[in-house]
Amino acid sequence: MLLVVGEALGQVPRLPNGKPDFNGIWQAVSSAHFDVERHMARHSLMLRDGPHGPLPAVPLLRLGAVGAVPGGMGVVEGGMIPYKPEAAKLRDENRKNWLERDPEIKCYLPGIPRATYMPFPFQIVQNQAQFFFAYEYAGAVRDIYFKDPGPAETDSWMGQSVGKWEGDTLVVEVSGFNDQTWFDRSGTHHSSGLKVVERYTYLTPNHVQYEATMTDAAVFTKPWKISLPLYRRMEKDARLMDFKCVEFVEELVFGEHRRKPLPR
Repeated sequence: MLLVVGEALGQVPRLPNGKPDFNGIWQAVSSAHFDVERHMARHSLMLRDGPHGPLPAVPLLRLGAVGAVPGGMGVVEGGMIPYKPEAAKLRDENRKNWLERDPEIKCYLPGIPRATYMPFPFQIVQNQAQFFFAYEYAGAVRDIYFKDPGPAETDSWMGQSVGKWEGDTLVVEVSGFNDQTWFDRSGTHHSSGLKVVERYTYLTPNHVQYEATMTDAAVFTKPWKISLPLYRRMEKDARLMDFKCVEFVEELVFGEHRRKPLPR
């Protein structure tokens, strides 16, 4: 494997300054957006007790197979997120109340690292001095600063990203989050003290290994890491489409404030 990666690194696209060129549209192919931990297929994200085992919660019952969760080997190193006991209880409560609590449902910005492995492509725009990330989901964007501006002035959904190079690996330190984003659809949460260190390394000219290490002393007993490959979109006309989903959730979020509310 080391030989293959080493050979591939000699073939990856590079800028005139010799740094790897990550320009392109990328996408994860993974079930991590359902649950970053290893998990079996199950009826739905919200379950209730049935006469012979778990069944979908009533609000998700009519979704049938569309509301089911496919199994996944997980992307968490070691298999499980090291939650503190109270934080694990909140994670379980989030799962039971997924329909009301998941920020994705209301089209809130996804945060990092969740934006990377949602089932939507994202684009990296790079020159010799700057990086810009654009995500199809919710029109989310972020700049990567290569000169540290100091602590973020305010907490935000996508945080503040500061980059550096370690050889041919792009390393991005992200901080300044609010506490509202999740890591997936399974209630995995964090506090506003979360810090994420991302690493982007070419495996082949069209595959990038993505790693992210999460540190949050208020929620986790120790730092933990995820890793998964990102794939270059190869279609001739590959591009980000418009998915500014705020307009799609206006009825859900604000419909009750209509002069004559519609049935819910």
